[in-house]
Amino acid sequence: MKTLFYTREFPPYVYGGAGVHVEYLADELSKLMDVEVRSFGDQDVKHGNLSVKGFPFDNPALSHADDKLKSVFQTLSTCIQMNADPVDADVVHCHTWYAQFAGILTKLCYGTPLVITTHSLEPLRPWKREQLGRGYDASSWVEKTAIEMADAVIAVSEETKVDVLKHFNVDPTKVSVIYNGINLQQYNITDKTDTLDAYGIDKNKPYVLFVGRITRQKGIIHLVNAIKYIDPDTQIVLCAGAPDTKEIAKEMEDSVNEVKKTRNNVIWIDKMLEKEQVIQLYSHADVFCCPSIYEPFGIINIEAMACKTPVVASAVGGIKEVVVPNETGILVPLEQQKEAPFEPVDPDTFSQDLAAGINRLIRDKDLRDTMAENSRKRVEDYFDWVAIAKQTADLYKSLL
Repeated sequence: MKTLFYTREFPPYVYGGAGVHVEYLADELSKLMDVEVRSFGDQDVKHGNLSVKGFPFDNPALSHADDKLKSVFQTLSTCIQMNADPVDADVVHCHTWYAQFAGILTKLCYGTPLVITTHSLEPLRPWKREQLGRGYDASSWVEKTAIEMADAVIAVSEETKVDVLKHFNVDPTKVSVIYNGINLQQYNITDKTDTLDAYGIDKNKPYVLFVGRITRQKGIIHLVNAIKYIDPDTQIVLCAGAPDTKEIAKEMEDSVNEVKKTRNNVIWIDKMLEKEQVIQLYSHADVFCCPSIYEPFGIINIEAMACKTPVVASAVGGIKEVVVPNETGILVPLEQQKEAPFEPVDPDTFSQDLAAGINRLIRDKDLRDTMAENSRKRVEDYFDWVAIAKQTADLYKSLL
């Protein structure tokens, strides 16, 4: 059997959880079948059963387009280019809306069965309009069309499956839940500390860690607003880059600068680090915080848990299926607005609750140690890529 992945992200160009997912799933599936990856980029790799080819995102003919629409037009252009090479795969598997137009064309033009993994859903990310303008209507149309014409839809959590069935016209029998996974050999606790030294993190003081992109979805501004409620001796390490828009980048910068006026232990690493560096940060953190306001799964939580770091996270989406309250971390209630943009009804209360969870774990070493062991065991039991690849392969076989 052969599968063809369409994806925006693939190494060395990975900036989010979907890219991490595609990287590891492709590698594990290649032990079971031929895997071809067509990605945005300039990759040209062949290793065993895995081949990767990049396609250019920058189309000079679109350089004069409106700034907010340019990325949408370039995305659709790249998806067309991806289909110019003949398709001989048994199944085409798309990841995120950026690659779904390529899958639509492959199903229509080559007759290849289409599988869609829903890493997130556009109807639940209304802040994308801030980034894309009317292009958000185009991305929403692509996603809706792809999901509703797919032969199979993979939801990364039970809650995401509920969201798929609520927002799209899909036969429930076509929707399967297959979790995200993690490489348990790579994501493991390490005693290396050169990354901490490089960024001035005091190894003798506790710290709470955030890792992720600067987006509305990840809720990082709510964590920054929580800092004033966190114990003053606790360092705050924000490994946060790749802002969605100039506006949220400015908001982040202003918020952090305001906090730093009264606190000198806030460390903002404003770029996406290499895996080995992030694993160091996870390994030595006392608490990992995931303040997302929307999270279909939250792969960053299992990365932290694999490195034996307890999690304080908002009780939304797939996070509730990953973090076990009072066993592997603390879930913080999040009452959200009923209509877009789904922000907290009371942002300050949410920030205070995040801080309370962080403070509780920082002050209780025995509880942290217990949660650390429970966290690693839960990841080993439920989120191993070997089992997830087997489930995915079985789904492919059911379509043939």
